[in-house]
Amino acid sequence: MTKRQLWQRLITHVDPMLMLGLCMIMSTSLLMLYSASDGNWMRVGGQGANILVALVLMWVVANLPLHYLMRTALPIYLFGMLLLIGVALFGEISHGARRWLNLGVATIQPSELMKVGVPLMMAWYFEKHEATLTWKNYLIAALILLVPVGLIARQPDLGTALLITASGFYVLFLAGLSWRIIGGMVVASLASAPIMWNMLHEYQKHRIMMLLDPTQDALGKGYHTIQGMIAVGSGGLIGKGYMAGTQTHLDFLPERTTDFIFAVYSEEFGFLGNLILLAMYGFVITRGFMITGSASTYFTRLMAGSITLTFATYAFVNMGMVSGILPVVGVPLPLLSYGGTSMLTLLLGFGMLMSIETHQKLNKT
Repeated sequence: MTKRQLWQRLITHVDPMLMLGLCMIMSTSLLMLYSASDGNWMRVGGQGANILVALVLMWVVANLPLHYLMRTALPIYLFGMLLLIGVALFGEISHGARRWLNLGVATIQPSELMKVGVPLMMAWYFEKHEATLTWKNYLIAALILLVPVGLIARQPDLGTALLITASGFYVLFLAGLSWRIIGGMVVASLASAPIMWNMLHEYQKHRIMMLLDPTQDALGKGYHTIQGMIAVGSGGLIGKGYMAGTQTHLDFLPERTTDFIFAVYSEEFGFLGNLILLAMYGFVITRGFMITGSASTYFTRLMAGSITLTFATYAFVNMGMVSGILPVVGVPLPLLSYGGTSMLTLLLGFGMLMSIETHQKLNKT
């Protein structure tokens, strides 16, 4: 085999447009982490290693034929459920929450795996019953979603639980859930709001109250929201310049390499920089919708649509959280924030998108 043939074989199942968008965001991540960490090359190198491992995983998944993707649905879901039960029984407690599981060689956050595992399982289930869908099938699919969400909310990790709920809802919606039922769900959610409020932990209630008026506890619960808004607003039109953000480098901004990295970016590159960043995310999301639109089977349409919409939701929630229009829920900015588990999960999903796109092209030819 020649070098040319080897190279062609390596890139056969890599979608070039999607890969371009992902590389732009991940390159920006390394650039911003260097600034946010005050020039800490260990932090940047760690993220670089996360990206390389995640890219290898993405390539492996992209090369899996579509029927193999379907076969992985049940094992991934059951493995994820096993890990969530392990977290409930043996998980490490940090900052008052039990979300991590120490496997000896690494510490992982199993809820991240379910961001892919839940919609994958639901899409597989609907594919199996496509010809005879009834309300019972939608009910079973809802249970597939709600069981892991309940375990994650119990950790407690309300932000991740809500985002996985969103990813599962997208599958239900794309599978043809009627607008009448969706309307009923919205009404039921609003009616049960007082009950749900009483079920929230005190810190979760504080986060919602801080959204309405963060100044009532400016040095406590409202600190993250206030500092994030100051950093975003102080960037102005063109920003203060790379590594020149005062909120960042004078240590006012919390969690600046993870949840609040968008505030670092906004302060240094301003409104025009934010438009460029939004264009990068928009490019990836648009390509995801293009793949969804051309998907040839029920399973691939559900999976591609859910992955794309979920990615868009994560980006919107983080940017809204940092900008003060949503409560602080501890959601990282996808592909930009520091984090290994999150990076692996995201590129696992994009590997599935590439498999859906490239394998159906090969099947047509």
